[in-house]
Amino acid sequence: MRKEIRAKSGPAIGAFLISLGLASLAGASEVRLTTDPSIPAAVGKAHLNKEKNGNLKLTVEVYHLAKPGALTPARQVYVVWTQARGKDPQNQGVLKLKDKLEGNFEDTVSNQDFDVFITAEDNPTADFPSEPKLLKGTMQP
Repeated sequence: MRKEIRAKSGPAIGAFLISLGLASLAGASEVRLTTDPSIPAAVGKAHLNKEKNGNLKLTVEVYHLAKPGALTPARQVYVVWTQARGKDPQNQGVLKLKDKLEGNFEDTVSNQDFDVFITAEDNPTADFPSEPKLLKGTMQP
């Protein structure tokens, strides 16, 4: 009888571990950002993580992104935007570049399903994004 209990509990434990793993994945998503042809060397990705307090944290990472002043036309800053379905784009803030043309951005967001994109702007507090969307992706839970 003891062997029988073990045999039956093995699949139950396996199912529990699989469901636990799937539950942890449900709290996070990662998307590779599509690059505009005007900046072919750039690479970017966005992460959406659910924090313990229930907030959603958006993290954007970019690599090989030229300084905004080197673009044609030259710009002052890169801005990260989010846009929920059927809503206007929201300026989330400035993406800061480091010396090696790498940068990252973090902010708390309220939507789980939205587009994220980066534009080059003359004003860090722009109310509406300029074209083109240099890097873009869709975040989904």
